[in-house]
Amino acid sequence: MSRSGWIDRWEPDDEAFWASTGRRVARRNLTFSIFAEFLGFSVWLLWSVVATRLNDAGFDLSSSQLFTLVAVPALVGATLRFPYTFAVPRFGGRNWTVVSALLLLVPTVLLAVLVGNPSTPYWALLAGAATAGLGGGNFASSMANISFFFPEHEKGWALGLNAAGGNLGVAVLQLVVPVVVAIGAGLHLSRAGLVWVPLILAAAACAWRYMDNLTTARSSLGDQLAVARRRHTWIVAWLYVGTFGSFIGFSAGLPLLISQQFADPDAVGYAFLGPLVGSLARPLGGRLADRFGGARVTMASFVVMAGAVLGVVSVLAATDRRYAFAAFLGLFLVLFVASGVGNGSTFRMVPVIFRAHHLADADGEGEGAHQQALVTSRRETAAVLGLTSAVGAYGGFLVPQAFGLSAGATGGVGAALLAFVAFYASCMALVWWCYLRRSFALRRAPNLAWARP
Repeated sequence: MSRSGWIDRWEPDDEAFWASTGRRVARRNLTFSIFAEFLGFSVWLLWSVVATRLNDAGFDLSSSQLFTLVAVPALVGATLRFPYTFAVPRFGGRNWTVVSALLLLVPTVLLAVLVGNPSTPYWALLAGAATAGLGGGNFASSMANISFFFPEHEKGWALGLNAAGGNLGVAVLQLVVPVVVAIGAGLHLSRAGLVWVPLILAAAACAWRYMDNLTTARSSLGDQLAVARRRHTWIVAWLYVGTFGSFIGFSAGLPLLISQQFADPDAVGYAFLGPLVGSLARPLGGRLADRFGGARVTMASFVVMAGAVLGVVSVLAATDRRYAFAAFLGLFLVLFVASGVGNGSTFRMVPVIFRAHHLADADGEGEGAHQQALVTSRRETAAVLGLTSAVGAYGGFLVPQAFGLSAGATGGVGAALLAFVAFYASCMALVWWCYLRRSFALRRAPNLAWARP
């Protein structure tokens, strides 16, 4: 590694290089990438917890206003993922991890200021919540960066671990923050933001000291935007709205949903279990996809998700409410596990699809063309992962907003839940039509989109 932090030679698919140097360096970068991304997710979903206690702290906000506060960070975070995707090839993975980590100081400190005064106007709360979207952007750059470090046969597991580490930030947030704000007499919502400040500074320092930039990851904006012309980019993005969009959307909306559907004030304390099991399931999705094929695992995930949501609809419609919360929570845990598995398997499809595409184009053109195809596929995979994560993250906005609109129009969330089932059905149809039919083929590369790598 040069003194500037850039590594010039990086060949993870070379077994000798990987064994002697690559594995150690890649794992070190993965470790500190996970740390920074963990904090990004924690900050991104801060308002999902804070919104449940704002009225207890002296604010007077409607259900619709609260759901909007929860949804706005997801909208901003999803949008920021587009430029964040292109930041790694432009500035370097280590450099951008440092910058993106330090930017998390803005929403955490701003939240501490805004929630300390119940007279703070709603527009200011919305603006503060919007800055939490900075945490959502981190995922795109982190996944794009880590995809460069690992060889093809380990990408599923590495990307799964990286994503799961970030996703766990949601569970830890929803477990820790309610306790932190309630320590001592009264309610101290400002602590919800301030508690993350020392960890953010530590993550930035660790990234600067222990992470690396890869010159092989550098590419022009035009090269990266080329993936927008490939239909598989948008097919996978649609699927990721169903998997990750569900994970982040239900993570954001579940605390408020529980508080409004069940009278037990302690029930909200169980909300963290959803993102916890969903996060832990994500590496499993990558591993299963490595073993059985990403499309098959993704299809199974959507089937389970649709069944779980239909179960929630029946529970909320039941007149006998004695065991309603237990059934409600159990079904949501199943939904989160399936979404986590689907997150991992959907992302695992990307390098397989784009590797097959470029190798098919280079077939018969010689060893030089073959090696260039591998380099191009890695660059396009990184760009697609970032763009896909950006589109999928809009689910974090759509799910809470759907809950709010459904409750306002019908008095319940059943209509929103049925809309989600219909969307999952469209994802199932897309997976089958594009990747599971025996007649399907990438251009000049039959079956490689759905087969095991």
